[in-house]
Formats: sequence, C-alpha cells, structure tokens
Amino acid sequence: MPVTHTHTHTHTRTDADADAVADAAVDADADADTRAALDRAALDVTTAGLPAWLDPVAQAARSVRPQQLSRFLPPESGAGRQSAVLILFGEGARGPELLLMERAGTLRSHPGQPSFPGGSLDPDDGDQATTGPLRAALREAEEETGLDPRGVQLFGVLPRLYIPVSSFVVTPVLGWWRAPSPVGVVDPAETARVFTVPVADLTDPANRATAVHPSGHSGPAFLVESALVWGFTAGVIDRIVHYAGWERPWDRARQVPLDWRA
Repeated sequence: MPVTHTHTHTHTRTDADADAVADAAVDADADADTRAALDRAALDVTTAGLPAWLDPVAQAARSVRPQQLSRFLPPESGAGRQSAVLILFGEGARGPELLLMERAGTLRSHPGQPSFPGGSLDPDDGDQATTGPLRAALREAEEETGLDPRGVQLFGVLPRLYIPVSSFVVTPVLGWWRAPSPVGVVDPAETARVFTVPVADLTDPANRATAVHPSGHSGPAFLVESALVWGFTAGVIDRIVHYAGWERPWDRARQVPLDWRA
C-alpha cells in the first residue's frame, strides 16, 4: 500500500506538471507570436501620418547622398563594425524635439559624449543590408533609454556613414515618436543621462559653434541642455537641419575647443 500510494501520488503530480508545462508552452508561443507581430509592425518604414513639420526630413532622407552627409564613408572593402542609431523626433512642450543621451564617462568608446541611442548590430538583428539596422536601432534605444519601441514609427533611413576613430559603420534610422513613453537611464554603466532637445534650440544661432579638436579636426557643435553636442552626432544633426531647410545663419568662426580626452 505505501508503495502504491507513493506511485499514485507521483503520477498525479507529474500529470499536473505536464499540464502546466503545456500551458506555459502555449503562453510562450502566444508571446512569441505577439512579439513577432509587433516586430513586423515596428520594422515597417512609412511616412503615413507624419506631422507636416517632419515632411522636409522625410523628403531629404529619400534624396540625400552619402557625400552630402559626411566626408567619412564606409570602406569599400566592407570592413568596419556594423551599427545603427535611432534619430527619434518627438513633440514636446516646446514643440518638435530630438531624443539624445549622454554616454557614461567610463565607456571605452566615446565616453561622456552626447549621442543618439544606438550601437552594434547583433546576429539576432538580421540582415545588415535590410532590416538589421532597423531592429538594432530600436533594440539599442530600448536597452539604453527604456523607450517602448511600439510607440516609434520608422519613416526613413539615411545612407551609411563611417566613424574612423572607432571603425563603426553607422546606419542612421529616422523615427517619429508617435506614442511617447517614459525614458531614462537604464544602465548607469552605459548611460549618464537621457534628455530631449527642442529643435528650436538646435536651430538657434546662439547655440551653434565649431568644435575644434587638438588633432586639428573641426566640425559643427551645439550647446544645448547643458551639453556640448559634437562629433558624429552633431554632424548628422547639422546636415538634417540644413537639408530640411531649418538652418539659420550662424557664426562658424565661433570656436569651442576640445581636449585630447574627447
């Protein structure tokens, strides 16, 4: 009897466990299907429903050539670390705005520098020539700022550019923050802060300057939100502002020196 009782009890528990595993598998399949559906929707690139003020940016994205954005272009050999950034426009209290973050000062690559959310492509991101950069831009933005990618409408992709100092081949992905979600620092080891900048501040001549590195390199810079935006990020913003027709005359002779750590 004791043996029979033990056998019966174990058999009953195993059946219950099997049912639970089956239910969990169904739930997992449903979650996977939901994630896949959201992924497909998020990866659609469309200008439908964009606010009118973004039309010039979408139009520029369709016509701009790589050489018009930067003199640093990906090596013809195909070398370089494939990556993507999300250039996310939203609507804030002061009108159109852009999402930026400040990289942690302890990072080896571009420490302490304001930047777009983004990073290297992972194998799971898919084909680097098609949807891989789109998926990477959204994934990295979620990991770095906590934004909900389901609220982002991708509306354009700029030509791939190159950052020689880090060998990154960068695909800039344009997004409209159709349904804003809370954002902030997710991992202090990677991000010092997350902030938005009104487009009006980026186009204000008083906030513009030329950043000069001790190496001799110079380029556009923006002094906004207690930050000096320079380098790759400032260069892309400068070209978007220009080709969208938002640029106002500014003093290019006004210089902001950088130090060797920059």
